Amino acid sequence: MKLKNQVEWAIHCMELLARVPSDVYIPTKVLAKFHGVPKEYLSKAMQALATAKLVEGTLGPKGGYRIAKKASKISLLEIVEAVEGKKRTFNCQEVRFNNPCLKKEHKDKNVTCMIAGAMYEADEAWRKVLHKKKLSDIVAEIDHQVPASIMELSEEWINGQLK
Repeated sequence: MKLKNQVEWAIHCMELLARVPSDVYIPTKVLAKFHGVPKEYLSKAMQALATAKLVEGTLGPKGGYRIAKKASKISLLEIVEAVEGKKRTFNCQEVRFNNPCLKKEHKDKNVTCMIAGAMYEADEAWRKVLHKKKLSDIVAEIDHQVPASIMELSEEWINGQLK
C-alpha cells in the first residue's frame, strides 16, 4: 500500500495549523512554501480537509485555513481518510474461484478468502494505530524533537509571510 504524498503534506499542515491562534488563517500558498510542496496539489489536500471539517477556510486578503477543532480531538486516521477516502486498502477479486479444478460446490462466496481475511485484518490494524494517535501527540513529539530555536524561527517566518 502506498499513500498519496498529500497525506504527509496534510498531516504537516495540520500540525502547523494546530500551533497558530484560532483567529489566524494561513493561506495555502504559505503552507506550500513552508513545506516546499506544490501549491496546486496541496490545495486539493486542504480542500479535502475542509470537506472533512478538520479545517475551516476563508477567502479574501486574510484568507486561508485554520484548524477546525482541538488537536486532541483529531486523529491521524481522520486526516488520512480525508485525503485518501475510507475504502479498504485491499480489494479481493476472488481469484480463488478461478481454479479450473475447483468444483461448483466449493465456490462458496459466503466464506471469506483466507488471504482477504489477512489483508482486512492488517488494514484494520494500521487504522487502529492511526485512530489512537492524535494530532496533539504529533505536536508534542515534534516539540520534544525539534529545538526551540527552530520552532521560534518557524513561527517568525510564518508571521512574516502573513504580513
